[in-house]
Amino acid sequence: MDSSRFYSIVIPLYNEEENVPLLISAIASTMGNWRYELILVDDFSSDGTRHAIKKVADPHVVLIEFKKNYGQSSALMAGIDRAKGDYIVTLDGDLQNDPSDIPMMVDVLEAGDYDLVIGERQKRQDNIIRTFPSRIANAIIRRTTKLDIRDHGCALKVFTKDTAKELQLYGESHRFITLLSHLNGARIKQVPVKHHARRFGVSKYGIGRTFKVINDLLLLLFTQRYLQKPIYLFGNLGLLTFSLGFIINVYLLIEKLLGNEIGGRPLLILGVLLVFVGIQFFTIGIVVDLQMKTYYESQDKRPFIIRKISTFEKSKESSSQLG
Repeated sequence: MDSSRFYSIVIPLYNEEENVPLLISAIASTMGNWRYELILVDDFSSDGTRHAIKKVADPHVVLIEFKKNYGQSSALMAGIDRAKGDYIVTLDGDLQNDPSDIPMMVDVLEAGDYDLVIGERQKRQDNIIRTFPSRIANAIIRRTTKLDIRDHGCALKVFTKDTAKELQLYGESHRFITLLSHLNGARIKQVPVKHHARRFGVSKYGIGRTFKVINDLLLLLFTQRYLQKPIYLFGNLGLLTFSLGFIINVYLLIEKLLGNEIGGRPLLILGVLLVFVGIQFFTIGIVVDLQMKTYYESQDKRPFIIRKISTFEKSKESSSQLG
């Protein structure tokens, strides 16, 4: 780790009263004399988490308290917005992530000129309710995005400042931070990290959250493939359904010309319905496409992100970073 750097460690907390003293102590032991801030975001805990933080806080600690429970994604965004570090580190507050892995991950990020280093939990200490949905989501992401990350759910991550600040987190999308960073053009590396069993408190993950994760994953995949070209999705669906309806109606027309009765046949209803659905899909594609263009143009946004601009004056390269 570079002693000239300033590090921001962001940890969302919800009902982690017993873990807080050990967490702050572990961070202090790992960071030693490095320049850092520890941003703890209390997501409206119903236990004594806030009081535990205030009791053991040292000058490195920054406490952000929510007025109500917004969820982990919002807590991470609040911490990242407040972070001042050159590098921003995130991890969970349940002590399952090991802060001692942070220096190694920072070294990997710097040595490989990466934008994000994410942990891959070794010998994961979780039950099947957490691991099975995670494996399914990881497999879907790998197949659909070609992003070879085996553990998207690991909270232990090290970002460059610009990479973290570009994130927009909603719903349960904190689980797909790596994918979001990939969509923003980040260079990503995964490294093995330690994983411990939870010592205090209970897991906040229930089977019901799996459905939220699936919905957010579908939204992210749509964003990746069709945000800038929605007509390709809705237009193709429209052409497919319209074509099927058209073929059915042509067939029924031939049947009618041959003297067969078609008025009471369910196939006629299906054919007409498919034609109208096809037209509707295509129309939706045009409307969404226009909305996408309005979104970018009205806010002077661009559908791309520039990493840096280099100039070559007098045979000497200089570059400017764009955040």
